[in-house]
Amino acid sequence: SADINNNADATDTTPAPPAQHQSKNAHMDRIQTSGKGKSDLILEGVLRVETILQEMGQMHMVSSPQFPDTQMHLRPIDSSQETSSVAATDPFSQQRSPLSSTTTSKPEDLQNAVLDSMHTSATESILQWPHFDVFPSLRQMYVSVFHLEQCREPIKMRASTMYPYVSGADMDVIMMSFGNSVNFWYPTMSIEKLKAVKCLISDRDREAEDSTSSCLALLVMALGCANLAIPGPAAGTSRTDLSKAAVEGRAARRAIGDMYMDTVLKKLYVVHMEISTTATQCLFFVALYFASARRTLQAWQYINMAATKCRLLLSYAPANESTDDQECLRRIFWSCYILESDYLAELSALPHSGIALIESSIPLPSHYNTHPDTQEEEQSSLYFLACISMRRLLNRVHHVLYARESGVSLDNVRFPSVVSELNHQLEEWRDFLPVAFNFSLDARETATEYGGFLRQRYLTCRSVIYRPYLTWVLTSCSDSMTLPENVLSSCKACLDACLLHIINLRGFSHTVLVDTWICSLSMTAAMLILLVAIRTPTLRPLVGTEVLTAASHLKQLISTWTDDCGSSPSIDQSLRLIAEIDGFIQQEYQGEGVGEEGYHVVQRTSGC
Repeated sequence: SADINNNADATDTTPAPPAQHQSKNAHMDRIQTSGKGKSDLILEGVLRVETILQEMGQMHMVSSPQFPDTQMHLRPIDSSQETSSVAATDPFSQQRSPLSSTTTSKPEDLQNAVLDSMHTSATESILQWPHFDVFPSLRQMYVSVFHLEQCREPIKMRASTMYPYVSGADMDVIMMSFGNSVNFWYPTMSIEKLKAVKCLISDRDREAEDSTSSCLALLVMALGCANLAIPGPAAGTSRTDLSKAAVEGRAARRAIGDMYMDTVLKKLYVVHMEISTTATQCLFFVALYFASARRTLQAWQYINMAATKCRLLLSYAPANESTDDQECLRRIFWSCYILESDYLAELSALPHSGIALIESSIPLPSHYNTHPDTQEEEQSSLYFLACISMRRLLNRVHHVLYARESGVSLDNVRFPSVVSELNHQLEEWRDFLPVAFNFSLDARETATEYGGFLRQRYLTCRSVIYRPYLTWVLTSCSDSMTLPENVLSSCKACLDACLLHIINLRGFSHTVLVDTWICSLSMTAAMLILLVAIRTPTLRPLVGTEVLTAASHLKQLISTWTDDCGSSPSIDQSLRLIAEIDGFIQQEYQGEGVGEEGYHVVQRTSGC
């Protein structure tokens, strides 16, 4: 059992005020007295948070956890229990360590926010927890995500090349769709480039050329059509609630997008042969289209290619490169960084492009004319900065807590102080969001869908930060143990974040077009964590009753998205797991107050 130590030593161990809090006060003074514009202040805030995060690389975390009222020495977690239940035939155990992986973490990995290979925070890692041994069906039918995606039928190409005819009005609608979606989330196309796209598409001869410019123009049209085919931000509506014309309209837009993409794939050899910013941008847009088509491995493959070309061009700048080309390339770099990290967060054995190794040396996005409306351009830039900063923080969270060799999530002495520091950085990130992206920490709607998407990112990060407390309670607590309030509140922070992450999910365009696959796995992980908490008497009171409707909410949303935009075997598997987990949760609540004979599949855990 754990030892509660009131620490009656005469030595004064009160720590000095952290440097980051002092810098915060100084920064607030500068905000109040400076005449800088809003964009400058937001950027300064982002940069300051990044500086503080980098300082973590210099810190060796303190040797004991400090609690508000008591100092608690947590009983060490037996890390062997995390994998002892996994059979040799389990699909998880068949993963091989990547050739590029190393046995120890390097300090520069934290400086550069590198996501560790084979980290232990992916959804598949959670499913390996021994707490799910009593639910054998969850694993019996499970196939690893990689193998499900690898075994899919190849993408079929059309026998003949077709160039869809679009009127001037249709072209304007498609390009506006692109500008309001892809070029808002990943603002890499300047107004000048978009004008060139419009001219090229209008010229049938130039459109048919095998050139990178033609590929780029066709990709803009393909992505614009793909965005028009997805449900709106408020979508939770099933197809049966839509008119026949609306359903057919979405399908037609997607078909036109697929035609454009088919043509691109036939010309793509010119993109692979050329070393230029335009070629790099084409590779990135191909990745986005594959993501929208739920082709996970193909999307990752092209993100990797685009990232590699980015590294090359950033190392050897072309002689004729303009300032706009440099800014465009940096923005592609950061876009690849975000998306590659998203994929590595769930498929931890994927080879790294190496882009994260140099991210601390690449300037953050600067001025770039991407939208006709100045306010929209500013909002896009700030949203992009917020996504970059959050992804860097997420990578550090995964690295510091869950790196295979150096992660401290199982180190009961070190993780409390690490969790405290990471949560401080998370709150700093939220404090500096512009008003348009503000969100509450409950189920209230946000003012914009961009704020809603960023809240989902925040909740993901918060749940991962506080998860070590949950795993410690699950693994080490006993009936005779009395847990301090701050330990329980930390567990509640993790569980609340998981539940809010589920119930706040909406049909955000960013999620539906690019992140559906990642979202389905993230939601599965949240449901798994809630299930194991519900079965633990100490944790069960911390879970809100909204958990009883969580699965139906997820099924309605994700099924609608896959109906309109297509599915994948791994998304289908996630939906099956969510439904099965929900069955166990419902059984737990229905069996409350019933004798053990009332449980046929589920058995309660012993201890706390």
